[in-house]
Amino acid sequence: MRIDHPLIGKKARKTVSFSFNNNVYKGMEGDTIGVALWANGVKILRHSEKNNEPRGMYCGIGQCYECRIYRQDIGLVKACTTLIQEGEEYYSYHD
Repeated sequence: MRIDHPLIGKKARKTVSFSFNNNVYKGMEGDTIGVALWANGVKILRHSEKNNEPRGMYCGIGQCYECRIYRQDIGLVKACTTLIQEGEEYYSYHD
């Protein structure tokens, strides 16, 4: 599920392991959480507070809050703008 840019080409990047909702995934160094999860087939990041509807990345540039998830050591983060880090644990946000 990765797209390689034809002008930039492929750059060798280190593989990073992280977890989301207690499932272990691998991403590439420099990926945001949202990109890494999308590449692993994970599209639903949380459910809406009002109607419990699935939510994922919407704007992809940090302007909305649809992709907010929880990282234990710092709290809520936006999956579309937060870089993955080796061994980090992320969880769906529940109000």
